[in-house]
Amino acid sequence: MIQINYQDKRPIYEQVVERFRQLIVKGVLSEDDKIPSVRNLAIDLSINPNTIQKAYQELERLGFIYTVKGRGNFVCGRDRWMEDETTEVLQQLKTCVHELISLGMQGDGIVDTVRTEVKKCANGKDDVAAAGDSNRKGSDAT
Repeated sequence: MIQINYQDKRPIYEQVVERFRQLIVKGVLSEDDKIPSVRNLAIDLSINPNTIQKAYQELERLGFIYTVKGRGNFVCGRDRWMEDETTEVLQQLKTCVHELISLGMQGDGIVDTVRTEVKKCANGKDDVAAAGDSNRKGSDAT
């Protein structure tokens, strides 16, 4: 489910958070699915349990998982995290638009580029997601 890329400059706990976030957003993990215990995942990945605990705390803070004392950690429903994720991605888009304008790109060109990307995604030709997955090779195996 999770693999660590030791060549990635990000801390291991951030890689764990990102991978679980991807699995949840893509629907690989569904609402109320139980995720591995801290100890089991730490053993599987051969890393310190404190690292997994830190990742799980961050996932809970972000609204992706919840803890049931004595039972484990479970995936939250979309409504718990979708609004925050959407807001964050829209903020990233706004930042990109501002950067493109500062580089001299015209508004119509930006809009046309976004429309093209939306069509690619709708047709299953999402080059950015595929490139992102290959850029994190070794950290995304399911």
